[in-house]
Amino acid sequence: MIYFLRGKLVEKSPTQIIIDCNGIGYEVNISLYTYERLPKDEAIKIFTYFYVREDAQILYGFMDQVERDVFIKLLSVSGIGASTARMMFSSLTPQEVVTAIAEGDVNTIKSVKGIGIKTAQRVIIDLKDKITKIDTSSEVLPFKNNTNKDEALSALITLGYSKKQAEISVNKILKNNPESSIEDIIKLALKNL
Repeated sequence: MIYFLRGKLVEKSPTQIIIDCNGIGYEVNISLYTYERLPKDEAIKIFTYFYVREDAQILYGFMDQVERDVFIKLLSVSGIGASTARMMFSSLTPQEVVTAIAEGDVNTIKSVKGIGIKTAQRVIIDLKDKITKIDTSSEVLPFKNNTNKDEALSALITLGYSKKQAEISVNKILKNNPESSIEDIIKLALKNL
């Protein structure tokens, strides 16, 4: 298994990159999510997943481990192949995918090209319990430096909710009401949890 590649970015397009690692050029398939986060300079480190099937061996690349972890989980769902999983990250961020699965949001998952209602439901059923174990805190979230968010999360965790559950609920509340007070965040979160 190739866990990551570190080298010089030789070519890039929205669907693949070429990385020169000590004279060996690796072709790596990427999503738009990863493409948008590629560094401006030539030095790059990219996490990978080596996908093997009967007729092909394909290397997929991800700028962060969260995207890679969610991608691997998606591959375990019947009806979701590597191309569909990659398409999902071209439409949604890993955080949006995790949130949609955790909240059972069929419409968000169904909005991805190539995923119908039955496949979206299967993704939710198969991954709802597994996806909450993925730590998305390393991804840059829009409310990262919000002290109201931090204090509300702390209160919800103290009340016995898991960090993952509380974070999903609080992020959803702040997305709709960014200026919410601590008390409002906690009240709304308790209604949703």
